[in-house]
Amino acid sequence: MPVRRRFGPYNPTAPPRMPAPCAPLDPSSMNAAFDVAVIGAGPAGCTAAALLARKGRRVVVFDKDRHPRFHIGESLLPMNLELFETLGVAEEVARIGLVKPEVEFHSAEHGRAQSFSFADAFDTRFPHAYEVRRSEFDAVLLANARRCGATVHEGTRVVDVTVCADRVRLGVRYDDGREGEFEAAEVIDASGRDALMAGRMGSKRKHPRHASAALYGHFEGVQRYAGPREGTISIYWFEHGWFWLIPLKDGTTSVGAVCWPRYLKTRRTDPTRFLLDTIALCPALAGRMTAARSVGPVTATGNYSYLGTTMTAPRLTLVGDAYAFIDPVFSSGVYLGMKSGALAAEMIDGVLARPQDAPRLRARFERTVRRGLARFSWMIFRMTNPAMRDLIMAPRNEMRLRDGVVSLLAGDVYGWDRVAARVLLFRAVYYVAVATRPLRSWRAWRRRLVNVRPEPIHATDGSG
Repeated sequence: MPVRRRFGPYNPTAPPRMPAPCAPLDPSSMNAAFDVAVIGAGPAGCTAAALLARKGRRVVVFDKDRHPRFHIGESLLPMNLELFETLGVAEEVARIGLVKPEVEFHSAEHGRAQSFSFADAFDTRFPHAYEVRRSEFDAVLLANARRCGATVHEGTRVVDVTVCADRVRLGVRYDDGREGEFEAAEVIDASGRDALMAGRMGSKRKHPRHASAALYGHFEGVQRYAGPREGTISIYWFEHGWFWLIPLKDGTTSVGAVCWPRYLKTRRTDPTRFLLDTIALCPALAGRMTAARSVGPVTATGNYSYLGTTMTAPRLTLVGDAYAFIDPVFSSGVYLGMKSGALAAEMIDGVLARPQDAPRLRARFERTVRRGLARFSWMIFRMTNPAMRDLIMAPRNEMRLRDGVVSLLAGDVYGWDRVAARVLLFRAVYYVAVATRPLRSWRAWRRRLVNVRPEPIHATDGSG
């Protein structure tokens, strides 16, 4: 007899089970059935919820936290602006954000900094991005989802998911201890790094080609640039990885170190002391923090990078960090999450309208999202390679090669026809640079191989 499919601990030796119809909910239940249930009210989930609700779909959103709440990932990309306009939140985001006109890379090896202005990208509609406090930014997106018609339950943790032949049943637990059940035709997992469904399905894997961990906190008194460059994000390479410095509109600055797991494993002090000691290893950054004061606790994360093996399944779609997270070096996380949420909304609306097209629509969605992630990943995997640093610190713009890289940094990984030729040419130049200094490249490869091995980290955010 076929049984319902309940996602719990993954057992790869278990025989496949075919889903059967769910039994009816208790008639006394106050919970209604929905077209789409969204797990997680971050940027990806709120984007999908707003767009689906705007299409007339009945949408319910669950988030384990209550907004506003702290979250890292404060630097956005120019291509986010297009999504803000689509969602109708462009003016609200502009009010809370600090204009980010460029990204700046600092290399002690080269003894200088190199900036890339977003105004030089191929798509000239979006010459800047924003730096935002995520508590404010996520609250804007969640309020917009509500305005569009989504039902939102904050302080509500999804504790059980059962996929049936005709619907999905979700068991939830409220933060006051009550429990409830909901049903939906489709579920979107936008649970972020919790990766709720990937964990339950056993499809979450440590990334086979990358590993990193992070320390980060907020500071007052950090030296920042004057005038139009105030919102510039600064990236500093150092021996064990790289730093970010993100100025925020309220005068505080987000500073973090993304490091090899091997280095983070050496931490023996509290996270604040260890971050300050790590900053001291980078004189250019330390010089901007001589008058800085830590605001609140510093957070240490566990191994950052992971990749899911499944993005879609019958009645289930994973978006944003619930599927994969590589590295925050290009501030790509929020944009990739929101874009995948928008693409998921379009796909699921089509599936609900034309169930017979579901396999084709799901395959197209997954193919598109994977390609965007892969286009960022190629450069991320090579950011600490000396050949890549050379190219970034001495960019050439023959055939608009530099402008193509700026377009990639701006997030233009879906309108690929605009930038593909230049990015592919940049890759060719990189491989030539690697080949011309084989011994240096081999040493860098060997060093990276050792440093990216996953290590147990003393994390403070539950991720270690």
